[in-house]
Amino acid sequence: MSRILFLLCAAFLTVAGCTTAPAPTETRMGADGKPLPKLYRIRPGDKGKIQFRVLDSVNSLREAAGRPPVELNAKLNAAAATHARDMAIQNRPWHFGSDGSSPIDRVRRVGYEGELVGETISETYETELETLAAWMEAENTRNVILSPEARNLGFAWHQETNGKIWWTMVMGS
Repeated sequence: MSRILFLLCAAFLTVAGCTTAPAPTETRMGADGKPLPKLYRIRPGDKGKIQFRVLDSVNSLREAAGRPPVELNAKLNAAAATHARDMAIQNRPWHFGSDGSSPIDRVRRVGYEGELVGETISETYETELETLAAWMEAENTRNVILSPEARNLGFAWHQETNGKIWWTMVMGS
């Protein structure tokens, strides 16, 4: 029995020694000599992971600021998704829809019964957490995220084939 175990271990170590280390990935450099950013590609199955990662991050920021936690809200997610796609169609990050709608109009359309606290938007190639960090650096978007009135969060995006992402976060009371 110990001879078979010894032979199996020896065979395993021989096979393990035959593998080669992966080749280092080549970093592409821009004209300025700095590394180009890597494309952040969102897969269809990532929706829930991304939304809950943002929710957890927002609630951590809110807790640190002494604010109550928020919950994901399906209706606000729908309003955010509609606007993210519409911004991509318009090819501009702004708070008005192609039909002239405002954030208030969009949350009413989806049947949200609370009040709109605010909407944050972004056009970027960055991840959701990099985008959240950028929002926290600007006073107006930080105030929306940390609003004491906020109780619900909607978060969605639209990614173009070139990798550009249109992020929308909607906060409601």
